[in-house]
Amino acid sequence: QVQPVESGGGLVQPGGSLRLSCAASGGIFGWGMGWYRQAPGRHREMVARISPGDRTNYADSVKGRFTISRDNAKSTVSLQMNSLKPEDTAVYYCNKFPPPQAASDWGPGTQVTVSS
Repeated sequence: QVQPVESGGGLVQPGGSLRLSCAASGGIFGWGMGWYRQAPGRHREMVARISPGDRTNYADSVKGRFTISRDNAKSTVSLQMNSLKPEDTAVYYCNKFPPPQAASDWGPGTQVTVSS
């Protein structure tokens, strides 16, 4: 059972960078992992995912700007976000991929706000 806790969010100006981190108790070895986001009034969407073998996949809206990585030994998943845009503003979550359905399986998320 992966129990994620996200950190690293904040307020950043357009064009800036942030690095999000996810500490997952229960371990991540053997699991696909993903970063997701939910903006106000919108459904949660996948931003990036990484397979157990480190293959990555990104939403079209973040390709070339975001990079997902994992450290199985530390049970952490990171998301490096560069060239941030106002439309990247959302609460960001990490979790397994495919994502779980139960609300109790999600962490608190971390707020990212991109604004001048």
